Amino acid sequence: MSGAGTATRTRAVVSHDGVRLTVTEAGHAGDGPTVVLVHGFPDLSYTWRRQIPAIAGAGYHVLAPDGRGYGRSERPADVDVYDVVHLTADLLALLDDAGVDRAVFVGHDWGALVTWALALMAPERVAGAAGIGVPFLPRGTVEPTTMLRQFAGEQWFMLLWVQDPGVAEADMERDVEVTMRRMLTGLRLEAIIGSQGPGEPRNLLDRLADDHVLPSWLTRADLDHYVTEYERTGFTGGLNWFRNFDRNWVLTPQLAGARITVPTMYISGSLDPLLIACPPALMEGWLDDHRGTVMIDGGAHWVHQQLPDAVNDALLWFLSDVMPADPASPDVGAGSPVGAGDPTPVRT
Repeated sequence: MSGAGTATRTRAVVSHDGVRLTVTEAGHAGDGPTVVLVHGFPDLSYTWRRQIPAIAGAGYHVLAPDGRGYGRSERPADVDVYDVVHLTADLLALLDDAGVDRAVFVGHDWGALVTWALALMAPERVAGAAGIGVPFLPRGTVEPTTMLRQFAGEQWFMLLWVQDPGVAEADMERDVEVTMRRMLTGLRLEAIIGSQGPGEPRNLLDRLADDHVLPSWLTRADLDHYVTEYERTGFTGGLNWFRNFDRNWVLTPQLAGARITVPTMYISGSLDPLLIACPPALMEGWLDDHRGTVMIDGGAHWVHQQLPDAVNDALLWFLSDVMPADPASPDVGAGSPVGAGDPTPVRT
């Protein structure tokens, strides 16, 4: 990641409760609007390596943290400090540290859930919210695991499987390279093994295909980076985010019936299996200023790594629409958000 305005550096930011977060940064606060990139599970700020140069090069100040419990950030032992109050406060701590009042937040997977939550809980700090892979999910009337158990019956669901500490860790840490290879390459519709029914695998890894040969978008060096980090840290920090689903619901009664009022965008690959688990239709009627939904043909769950040009086009269009960079910067509004000559996102 190099070039004018796109060189990155890594530094520490201390959150509200003293937890140290490691942040990859490009550009400088005040030189352009701030964009915060929030990764998901199991991931790292490294996931944004193909977005940071494009966004910074368009005149933006970019912050991409390793979330608490991940990578080079601290990993507190207390499960409760991974709840949505702490996770959203971490994002606000980044803005406070940079002396920035507002930013556009872009989240993938779990990062999208936290981004949507922040847009509800602190809209005055959010200039725009974009979710990749996970749409906005309105608050339910009962605790999430209770609702899922009522719906699931005997079916396997990851959210339920990870609740007991140690179970998911034993599965995912027995061979970290296999875990990361399957997670990064196997989360696509045609690669999911088993169906929801008798005889289905009862753990995560056995539900994912293993192609053994890496796709062109995931180099050996990329995979090695993930493997090295997760062999060092394990997966407990990220899994603790899942273990707070019910606690998040208990802590946020004020969000019952709440709508997102800030500008929003949703991006997904057309082959992301979360389109079945979390269909974007769930967010219809809950977003007051939705600028568009972009469906990227052939993209799977890690669409921003797999098809970065299409994702970057969409993000730069959204950024230019809600928080334009300095007029002297490159024309971030040029081109199509879907990379196909259409000047507006695909709306569904």
